[in-house]
This record gives sequence, structure tokens and C-alpha cells, in this order.
Amino acid sequence: MTIPNLLSLLRLALVPVFALVYFSCAPNAHLWSAVLYLAAFVTDVADGWIARRFSQITRLGRILDPMADKLMTFIVILCLTADGVIPVWAVVIFFCKELAMAIGGYLMYRARGDVISSNWLGKSATGVFFVVCAALVLFPAIPRPWAVRMISAALVLTVAAFFSYLYQFVKGLEKRKSH
Repeated sequence: MTIPNLLSLLRLALVPVFALVYFSCAPNAHLWSAVLYLAAFVTDVADGWIARRFSQITRLGRILDPMADKLMTFIVILCLTADGVIPVWAVVIFFCKELAMAIGGYLMYRARGDVISSNWLGKSATGVFFVVCAALVLFPAIPRPWAVRMISAALVLTVAAFFSYLYQFVKGLEKRKSH
């Protein structure tokens, strides 16, 4: 098991911990949940850097890493929705986009034995989503219209990343058919 894969597993383990801390009655619960979310983000950056720097990119890591990222982001926006900070439609859009990505990833894995690598747009969308969600976790009293604008901007970027991956997926299938 590589260090990047262990970091991805740690991020997966932080998913339920985030929800427990977010909804706890502990003093500064939102601050501590934001710290957990930051820890997840830092381990995401670290595992990618370590994997590339030390040639530890694995097929398992290319599955675990995005899965951990998406599950953490999903639980964060689910908590924000349950807390009334953002509307339900934001979760629905995020979930549908991620479900489509998971199905596409599975099909690509079946067809090629591998998945599409992340690209700059996907990484940017992840970064923007992190900043928006962290701000909404830390400051849940942000006026709802502003919270909706913030999450909408993050969703627009993540949907754009989806179409970028969809393009890569279709291109990969066409390349496979031509061989």
C-alpha cells in the first residue's frame, strides 16, 4: 500500500467524522469540522504530489483519490443542506453529476482497464468547491442569497469539469474503436 493510497483512505475515514463533528453540540463544532475539511483537502494535495513526485501513481489510487474527494464534498454539502445553509437542488445537481462521473469511470475502466486522469479544470473545480464549502461551514450565517450564489458558482465550474471529462471519455472510446 502506497503512502498516497493511505492518505486517500484517511480521507475516506474523515467523511463520517466530519458529519459527526459538524452536527455535534461541542463548542466551535463548525470550526472543528472546517479543520477536518481542511485536513482532507491537504491530504488530497499531498497524496497527488507524492504520487507524481515519487512515481507512486496506481490504478487503486486513481480510483480511491477521487472517490474520497467526492464523498467528502458530498457529505459537506449534504450537511450544509440539512442545516439550511444551501438549497436541496445543489445536492441533487452535485449528486447527479457525480453519479454520471462514477458510471463513466466504471465504463472507462471496463473498456480500458483504467480511468481518466484528473485535469486542470477538475482540479480547479475541486479547489473552488473546497473554498466555497469551507466558507459556508465556517460562516453558516452568510445570508442565504449569497450562499446560493457561492454554491451556484462552484456547481457551474464542476459541471464544466464534467463536460471536459465527458469529452475525454468520448474521445477515448473513439480512439479505442479506431484501433
